[in-house]
Amino acid sequence: MSATAAGLCTFVDASPSPFHVVGTVAAALEARGFTRFDEALPWPDAAGRHYVMRGGSIVAWAGHEDPTAAFRIVGGHTDSPNLRVKQNPDYTSAGLSMVGLEPYGGAWTNSWLDRDLGLSGRIVARSPEGLTETLVRIDEPILRVPQLAIHLSEDRSGVSPDRQRHLNAILHIGAGWSIRDVVAGAVEVDPDDILGWELMTHALEPAAVVGASEDMISAPRLDNQGTCYAGLQALLEAAETPGSAIPVLALFDHEEVGSGSDRGASSDLLATVLERICLARGGDREDFFVTMARSVCASGDMAHATHPNYPERHEPHHHIEMNGGPVLKVNQNLRYATDSVGAAEFALACEQAGVPLQRYVHRADLPCGSTIGPLTATRTGLSTVDVGAAQLAMHSSRELMGARDIAYYAASLREFLTPRR
Repeated sequence: MSATAAGLCTFVDASPSPFHVVGTVAAALEARGFTRFDEALPWPDAAGRHYVMRGGSIVAWAGHEDPTAAFRIVGGHTDSPNLRVKQNPDYTSAGLSMVGLEPYGGAWTNSWLDRDLGLSGRIVARSPEGLTETLVRIDEPILRVPQLAIHLSEDRSGVSPDRQRHLNAILHIGAGWSIRDVVAGAVEVDPDDILGWELMTHALEPAAVVGASEDMISAPRLDNQGTCYAGLQALLEAAETPGSAIPVLALFDHEEVGSGSDRGASSDLLATVLERICLARGGDREDFFVTMARSVCASGDMAHATHPNYPERHEPHHHIEMNGGPVLKVNQNLRYATDSVGAAEFALACEQAGVPLQRYVHRADLPCGSTIGPLTATRTGLSTVDVGAAQLAMHSSRELMGARDIAYYAASLREFLTPRR
C-alpha cells in the first residue's frame, strides 16, 4: 500500500483549487511515463499511458492494443465547497476595502469565518500571443471573513451568516483596494488585461496528521481530494501490472453544483475519451459498444462516518468508523448508483486487497446527498458502484478522516482497476 497519510497531506496542500488538483495529478502521471493527448488533435495510438485535461477535469488511462478490452474506471471530483470571488467583487463598507464572495456548493459557511484565507484558481488575460490562461495561487492571508461579536447577537446564541450579506471578506483597512490588482501583481500582468477569472478562497492552515496516536488526518478539501489521491495511487500501481482491462482515472470538476458543465460528469468528457481510445486502437463504433457493455465504474466520493456527538443522525444499523476501511454506499432511491452487481464487484476488490469493507445507508427520514455515480451511469450506460472513505465534518472548511483509511481506500481501488478473473 503506497498511499500514506503524509502523501495525502502533501497532495491536498499542493491543490487549493480544481485546476491545481489537475496540475498535481498530471505532474505525478508524467513522472511515471504518462503523456498528454490534446482533444483538439487526432490521437495516433491510445496504447500506452496517456491523459487528457479539460479545465479542472482530467482523464488518464494505461491502455493496450485490444480494441474491445473492457475499461475499469475510478471516478471522482476535483472541486470542494468554498467561497468564490464575484465578477464585480470590490466595494467599500465601514471604511474597509471588501471583496464580494459567493458560496460554492454546499459550503458549511460558519466554518469559513475567522480564518486566514488565500486565493487560488485561474485567470484568462490578454497577451501579445492572444488569450493566455494562468494559474493563480496566493498563499498569503490576504482575506478574512470576521464573525459578529457575541455581544452584538440578539440572544448570544451566535449568528448563522446570510449567504449574500455576511460572507464577504476584508481585504484592506481603508478604501480603494482592488482584489484584481492584487491578483494581477501576483501573476505579473496588467489588471486591465485580466478578462476572465475563476477564483476561490482557501484556508491556509496546512493538512496534518493529528490525534494522540496520530491516527487521523485533519485537512481541507478531503471531500473529494481523498478520492483523487487514492485513485491516482491506484492507477499508478495498476499501470505497472497490466491485465485484461484498461485502468482509467476520471476526475471531474463541478460535482458540488450538479456537474452540469463542459467538464462535469454530465458532460461528454468521459464517453468521448473512452470512444476515442477504442478508435485509436483500431476499433470501430461496434467495438466501442461491446467494450462499454463489459466495463465497470467505481464512483469514488467521501462517506459519512458516524458522528460521536450526533449518533442519532445516522442509520442505527449501519455504523461507519474512521479507519474501518472503504465504504460501499447504497441508496434505494438511487442517490447512489450501486446495485447488487456493483456491490459484489467492490466487495471482491476489498477482499482481494485484504482490507475491511463497510456498508453505508443514509437515514430514510433525511435527504441524501449524491455523487457523480448516478450521472455517470445515466450518461454512459456503465455499470456503476458508489464507494468512498469515511470522514467527519464534510463540507466544512476543514475536515477529518482516519489516517489508515487512505491506504485501505487506495488498495481497494487498485484491485478494482486490476480484476483477477
